[in-house]
Amino acid sequence: MRLDYVLYTVGIICFIITVGVAYAATEQQLWIVIPIVLGFAFLGIGVTQRPKQEASTQMAVAPPPPPPTIARTEATNVKQEIKVEEKKIEPSPVIEIKRATHELLEVKGIKDKRALQLKAVGINTVEDLAKASATDLATKLKIAPYFTGKWIENAKQIVEKS
Repeated sequence: MRLDYVLYTVGIICFIITVGVAYAATEQQLWIVIPIVLGFAFLGIGVTQRPKQEASTQMAVAPPPPPPTIARTEATNVKQEIKVEEKKIEPSPVIEIKRATHELLEVKGIKDKRALQLKAVGINTVEDLAKASATDLATKLKIAPYFTGKWIENAKQIVEKS
């Protein structure tokens, strides 16, 4: 807890005590002034204990470090190495998976994630799905056979149309 909040609270308590005693006392007494002075003193000290806003903003606006410089010969060597590696790049397997699963996406209820799961268990086409068993597929995917049965029915309809 911040110290200035504690000091503010003590100052307010001093004012409350002064008001309570002033109403209860029939005579005006000099000691009532003491809690008022103490209350103002605590409030003043609390103001001096507030955290400074400038310090926190200066730390947040620190400039980023300069980027490392590469000698020109090193930069050309790096570019040549990249060109050599670019020639060796083969098509990514993600594209092949999407091509194979695209056909499965035609089945109602199957989205990208489920199509990838079906491919993982060996079902690559709509024909494979139409031939599959609903209970076996449900156990492999760990879902209810109701859903796999619906997929298989939809797959059989797609196979019959084509």
